[in-house]
Amino acid sequence: MPRIQTKCFGEVDYSPDAVFRFPYGMPGFEAEHAFLFLEQPGTHPLIFMQSVCSPDVCFILLPVLAADPDYKLRLAEEDLAALHLPTGGQPRIGKDVLCGVLVCAGSEERPHPTANMLAPIVVNLKRQIGIQAIQTQAEYSYRHPLIAQDPSPELLACS
Repeated sequence: MPRIQTKCFGEVDYSPDAVFRFPYGMPGFEAEHAFLFLEQPGTHPLIFMQSVCSPDVCFILLPVLAADPDYKLRLAEEDLAALHLPTGGQPRIGKDVLCGVLVCAGSEERPHPTANMLAPIVVNLKRQIGIQAIQTQAEYSYRHPLIAQDPSPELLACS
């Protein structure tokens, strides 16, 4: 069984059948074409998208429907073709494709974590091919807040 060294999870054994191919890489990481999707105890529903070739490259994903239960995925014809999906319709999240959004941790400028709803990671579950698909709908943002900006007093009392 192959093994990779990762920055965050140490050594990880994996099956070659668990590798997902990204033929175009990821924006800013065009040389990264092979990823594993890892889940870690205590971090549900987060998914870690770990590069097979580069130990330091690991993206944090959140299933898109966990961030927005009403999310509407709209893939362009070229995205459908890249994913080897039939054209003329849209895939179903959770049935035909895995759809996750990249999570960006909070910072001084943005104290709360955000999710990139504008460019989700979309994976054909049957063919294990993935892309980052830029959505054209104006209602989505690349900085979608994951925590309410002004939490209610009830939420504050529970934390």
